[in-house]
Parts: sequence; C-alpha cells; structure tokens
Amino acid sequence: MAQNEPTVHIGNAQGATFAVGDNANVTSHYGTTAARDQAAEELLRAVRELRADLARIQRTGQTDRLDTALADTEEEITRTGTAPEGRLQRLRGLLEESQAALSLFASFGTVAGMLGM
Repeated sequence: MAQNEPTVHIGNAQGATFAVGDNANVTSHYGTTAARDQAAEELLRAVRELRADLARIQRTGQTDRLDTALADTEEEITRTGTAPEGRLQRLRGLLEESQAALSLFASFGTVAGMLGM
C-alpha cells in the first residue's frame, strides 16, 4: 500500500452498492424494476390479457407455443422495460398462426394491433 492511501474496510456488502477511489461512479438497480415507456406498458398489459384468455380455451401445441412466447415477452418487458424486435417478430409469427382460433378474443386484436398486424 502506498504511503498516503486510505484504508478501506468493507463488512457485509450483500445487496449493497458502493464505489471506492478517485472518480468512482456507481449505479444500482438492485431491487428495482426497469422503467417502461407507455407503449411497453400497454403491450405488457395486452400480453397479460391474452395469456389470461388463452387459459380459457382448450390447449394445443400451437397455443402452448404462443403462451410460452407471450410469457417470455412479459418477462422481458418486466425485467428490461422493453422487448427486442426479434422477440416481437417471433410473437407476430405465432399470432398469425393462431389467428383463426384466437380472433374471437378482443385481447388477440389488441396485441396484434400493437404489433402492427
């Protein structure tokens, strides 16, 4: 240790955020959710509604794949505040495949409309 350096002791740092040293900078997102814009918030709400509607119909391989994609989209938006274009494209494809069976649900139309279908 150099002559004029301060001594730093860190006890239990579980769940803590800290920075030490000249020009130290720290940003913490511990325990917070990602910020979402209005469009992401609306898509998240619509995705959740469609998932709830899917639970009311007889399950098929097609609806299971769609539900998985919707769950992944919901998790991504909740975790990061947005869903990447690749995930949205996959969701569009699955919605197109399921259109005949799900077009009765208003939630299907909402999600499809938000994805530009």
